[in-house]
Amino acid sequence: MTEEVVVTRKGQTTVPVKLRRKYGISEGTRLAVEDTGRGILFKKAESTLELIGSGAKAASVDEMKRILDELRAEED
Repeated sequence: MTEEVVVTRKGQTTVPVKLRRKYGISEGTRLAVEDTGRGILFKKAESTLELIGSGAKAASVDEMKRILDELRAEED
């Protein structure tokens, strides 16, 4: 599926409603922007809730608390 959008002078655009519904994007949703080398990829950014338990083998409890505090600070 290919859709065409317009970029405003401020660099903003609108994600088509079909895609917002399909990917659960609503007002306030954070999107990660990636330069793929072939174009720009927008995808939903992971929230701290989605990251719970993802690093259990990689970090101690104290280290995970520190990382989560940093992520929460970024979301504000």
